[in-house]
Amino acid sequence: MDRVRGLIVGFAALATLTTATSTQAAITLLAIGDLGGTSDLSGLNYILENGVPANVLGGMGSGLTYAGGNTFLAVPDRGPNALTYNTAVDNTASYISRFNTVNMQLVAAAPGSSLPFTLTPTLASTTLLYSSNALTYGTGAGLGTQIDGVTPLGSGAPVVNDASHFYFSGRSDNFGPGNSGNPLDARFDPESIRVSNDGKSVFISDEYGPYVRQFDRQTGALVKTFTLPSNLDVANLSPVGDTEIAGNTSGRVANKGMEGLAITPDGKTLVGIMQAPLIQDAANSATANMLRIVTIDIATGETHEYGYMLTKGSGVSDIVAINGHQFLVDERDGKGLGDGSTAKVKQLFSIDISGATDITNLAGAAAAAAVVTKGAPAVLDLVTALTNYGIAATQIPAKIEGITFGQDVLVNGVTTHTLYVANDNDFLPSTAGSNKFFVFGFTNADLPGFVAQSISVPEPSTWMMMIGGIGMIGMMLRRRKQVAPLRFA
Repeated sequence: MDRVRGLIVGFAALATLTTATSTQAAITLLAIGDLGGTSDLSGLNYILENGVPANVLGGMGSGLTYAGGNTFLAVPDRGPNALTYNTAVDNTASYISRFNTVNMQLVAAAPGSSLPFTLTPTLASTTLLYSSNALTYGTGAGLGTQIDGVTPLGSGAPVVNDASHFYFSGRSDNFGPGNSGNPLDARFDPESIRVSNDGKSVFISDEYGPYVRQFDRQTGALVKTFTLPSNLDVANLSPVGDTEIAGNTSGRVANKGMEGLAITPDGKTLVGIMQAPLIQDAANSATANMLRIVTIDIATGETHEYGYMLTKGSGVSDIVAINGHQFLVDERDGKGLGDGSTAKVKQLFSIDISGATDITNLAGAAAAAAVVTKGAPAVLDLVTALTNYGIAATQIPAKIEGITFGQDVLVNGVTTHTLYVANDNDFLPSTAGSNKFFVFGFTNADLPGFVAQSISVPEPSTWMMMIGGIGMIGMMLRRRKQVAPLRFA
């Protein structure tokens, strides 16, 4: 499968450059790409409560996953809520949850270019997420008025709902009775996305529940909501995050729920990670910097919890599988472009959960003593890597949130794996920058034990199109100069 996967993507992204030897292994920066535009392809042509178009494009790097070939899926979070219009709902709007399909064309750069590859992201489609069964939405009653001081807030139900489409949205008051794990709640704050091995489903984690949900990739229809450990839920709900935090003594912190999600290469297990310590863990000095990892058996729904101890970052934004038991964890601060400050901590650490202790029912020192094995130093320090390339620390996105392994490329005849890193720009390109994608190359020497996820291959017709381009790529290779690799400590 690895060979097939390399062939598929290698046809579209070949280049020759000098590579590091096995004794000088180094993860290298290959390309940087931007996805411009202000509108997605959802077809929504109305205005949200906060005055923002319902098809606004942004936040693409909240979650990112490879889907085979040159195809990636990118998920924005709960939508544009930086404009003050109603603080009683934390300025959230009924922005419909969705994911975007993006073509990432990674090709050899022209001789003399600063990076050996060019990356051209192109938006291919937008898929809206819905349930065919009724969901619970807020009525807007008692939650103040809009910015004009006259118009009532109104229902949180998206205006395009119909008898068979009840769309998930980012409005913070879209919840009903019970705790935050109620599967009928319409509020959804997507933060990470992964695709099934057969390519037919996507799995998305969220911060409101926290939830992990499975959707049909083609239609966006809800397939199932997984039942997570109850200690992650909060009992007392509020459309205002600060109020919700103050009203609970256990469960996830508001807006810091299940930020990351991985899927093992065999496609059998989901691995989610919380962004911040649970309320009850933060209250104990032994676990004040400990996050919880939850594994989910997709077939049975069985879950286990493991502990992860932060190094320097204030939280974790994503997790991706190196193999069935090792993972890369995106640990970061909130500093950088979009925060008006200087980026300091954006690091990827390797962890190993094999033989780890289930801490579902553990707390304090007992839980802290059982955290998973964490490699040191970081596998990749993004601040160092990007500043070495020449990007000022003030221009490194504050919210580095999406990570995924991508297509293989041939580098001087050697199969080189790719790692894509994306940012969440909060729908504010003027202050937080564009929807940006950084591509790094690595070999098996950099990440021993790496196993690519087995995702269904393209249709035969697509193969023929790829094969037809081999001759042109060969000519490019003969003309391409050798370029010394960029090396980062």
